[in-house]
Amino acid sequence: MGFFKDQFSNVVEWEEFREDMIFWKWSNREIKKGSRLIIRPGQDAIFLYNGKVEGIFQDDGDYDIESQIIPFLSTLGGFKFGFNSGMRAEVLFVNTKEFTVKWGTKNAINIPAPTLPGGLPIRSNGTFQFKVKDYIKLIDKIAGVKESYLVEDVKLRITALLDQLLMKWIAKEGKDMFNLQANSYDISAGIKTDLDMQLFDTGLSVTGFQIMSFTYPEEVQSMITKNASYGMVGDLNRYQQVAMTDGLLSGKQGGSNSMASDMAGMMMGANMANQMLNHMNNAGTNQAANSNTGSKPNFCPNCGQKSTGANFCPNCGQKL
Repeated sequence: MGFFKDQFSNVVEWEEFREDMIFWKWSNREIKKGSRLIIRPGQDAIFLYNGKVEGIFQDDGDYDIESQIIPFLSTLGGFKFGFNSGMRAEVLFVNTKEFTVKWGTKNAINIPAPTLPGGLPIRSNGTFQFKVKDYIKLIDKIAGVKESYLVEDVKLRITALLDQLLMKWIAKEGKDMFNLQANSYDISAGIKTDLDMQLFDTGLSVTGFQIMSFTYPEEVQSMITKNASYGMVGDLNRYQQVAMTDGLLSGKQGGSNSMASDMAGMMMGANMANQMLNHMNNAGTNQAANSNTGSKPNFCPNCGQKSTGANFCPNCGQKL
């Protein structure tokens, strides 16, 4: 029985399939007479012999290797199974789907900003997509030395590059540091192009890159939010009043800030007094200007004589 056990046929298939596995290699076993190849949907099978690609099979199905596979192999087309001989070859199974991966910056990235010597620290997150594009390059660079390859392996490589690429594309063309989300499409497009070039030699292709959000430090985000709300006021005087009122209310709510609230109240009172004084001065100036530019009456207010545009009445001498 021991003499014949190796003559039994075997099945060549992706035995350790995982959704996050990019490829898996069937190797170190002999393909025997009567063996079958099983290719499932979403998989391609690549026959390798002595490290060389012999054939690529992309249609899913159940195949007899001797009659349906070997005749199509480049240098093994004439191979014949003997009574006690098999074929030692490797079969690389490749996942053909497009993978979607979530990414996020582990640490804050200091984006250069003219007004901040240390840079503006931000975080970001999003997704990217990739797939296998070139089998020959994949085998030369990765599959030739690995039995399998996971999405996590690609994610680690991508995230190692993201900090520099985010800095590059945010700083390019003078993007608004405090409104990065408005420019996220252009930033994403630039990063996608650079990442695709980085993975080009491995046979992988980055098919998409998206930025979901940018996150600023809490203090900066608070400043941005307040600036937007004050901008809606539209009037500098009202802006000052709202700011002072905020300080006054916060002081009333916290007993320990009573001095701050008193100061805010005094400042608001002084500001309002200055505004009233300016308003009165402006009103007086406008009234004087109106009196200086007033028109002459058509009739003399003393004798009723019709005026002729002169400064004095031609009948009684009344000043007009």
